[in-house]
Amino acid sequence: MEAEHYFPSPSLCSTRWWSKETVAVVTGGNKGIGYALVKQFAELGLSVVLTARDYHKGEAALQALEAHGLANHLHFLLLDVSDPLSIKNFASSFQAKFGPTLDILVNNAGVSFNELDGNTVEYAKTVMDTNFYGPKLLIEALLPLFRCSSSSSSVSRVLNISSRLGSLDKLRNKKMREMLERGELGEEEIEGMVKRFLGDVKSGRWENEGWPLQWTDYAVSKLALNAYSRLLAKKQSGLSVNCFCPGFTQTAMTRGKGTHTADHAAALAATLALLPPSHLPTGRFFLLSRNTTPTTTITSKL
Repeated sequence: MEAEHYFPSPSLCSTRWWSKETVAVVTGGNKGIGYALVKQFAELGLSVVLTARDYHKGEAALQALEAHGLANHLHFLLLDVSDPLSIKNFASSFQAKFGPTLDILVNNAGVSFNELDGNTVEYAKTVMDTNFYGPKLLIEALLPLFRCSSSSSSVSRVLNISSRLGSLDKLRNKKMREMLERGELGEEEIEGMVKRFLGDVKSGRWENEGWPLQWTDYAVSKLALNAYSRLLAKKQSGLSVNCFCPGFTQTAMTRGKGTHTADHAAALAATLALLPPSHLPTGRFFLLSRNTTPTTTITSKL
């Protein structure tokens, strides 16, 4: 995946196209990058729906944010992205509360059961259900609820929090890589790859089938998410779909280790999610650069 040097400057967001009527959904918003992003969206004046799979943790996060004086911008709805029924119920609840007014969806919720220097596939199905099928099914459930606007001053958008571990160059299976690189890639092929991986895990062949070597199940889930995002960006006119790798961030998933804080990663995610329509790409993969300043690299394609 050849990278272009591209810097979507935070100053672009000084062109304020949003208001309190702008509705954003952030999954996994009770902690880490999700929590920080909910807080920044609310501080910037958007209406934000914080989601969490645990009611008590979601309520606790909501109360903590309300203590910062953000209550007028916050809402909480229960959502477990690994559960199709929960996704269906969430979409119904959102429609009842907001109608077809969704402007921004940030698919942030995700899981990994790996230690930093470990690699287990014991929970591979849970990882796929949460990191790939979850965002995919949620997007599909919410597509009718995105705000339809004929105005060029507003474009609905999806930002999928992904990982560089899901880059094509991590996939050692040449035939699989060539399949994913094809321009006419379809959903059936993406899901076929995921099913094949889960089959290899079940049969114990996964180590010899060319799958990524580091955090294998997590990497494959993000590989599938990136491919689906690219496909969706081509299919959906009027909807911007991009991915963002926040890098080695200090969160629960990294056991608190990392090169930068969740607030730092969330600030960049907010910049990407709030780019003005005239500067908003689609089908791109944004990558947090290795230094500590808020710069990014964007690849030419997902």
